[in-house]
Amino acid sequence: MDVGGVGYEVDVPMSTFYNLPHLGERTTLHIHMVVREDAQLLYGFLTLEERETFRQLIRISGVGPRIALAVLSGMSAQELAQAVSQQQPGRLVKVPGIGKKTAERLLLELKGKLAPDLGVPAGSVVTSDAQADIVQALVALGYSDKDAAAAIKALPADIGVSDGIRAALKSLVK
Repeated sequence: MDVGGVGYEVDVPMSTFYNLPHLGERTTLHIHMVVREDAQLLYGFLTLEERETFRQLIRISGVGPRIALAVLSGMSAQELAQAVSQQQPGRLVKVPGIGKKTAERLLLELKGKLAPDLGVPAGSVVTSDAQADIVQALVALGYSDKDAAAAIKALPADIGVSDGIRAALKSLVK
């Protein structure tokens, strides 16, 4: 980036990169600066939501700026918040550099920390913690997000987790 005649190297997630204007046009990036002994690093984001999500990610032990950028390049901040609120490690494992253990740690550490309006979208089938646990269990057993969501639609809203898993599995086997 050129700022008043001074060039800066700014690392950005792919979502920001693809939405940058053409060379020479003006833009505004929300910057996160990391000062280390050997470097001053800049990370740029088009939205405040992305920058805040990045900051939440790098607070997690074992997750540095490179992994945080990879997560935000692989999914939007909204998709990440939805995956966290529905406890879906399968969506995070699809991001390069994120394994099963890291995905589970991200879900645990980020739970309740992302903006509340980023969570489960309106009209989602998950209406309780028990249903979110049932969906998570079905995904862990290898069912797709779509199949798990379809299976809990037929369940009563007040069903317990263990009974819900059994009933959902019965409906999926049919």
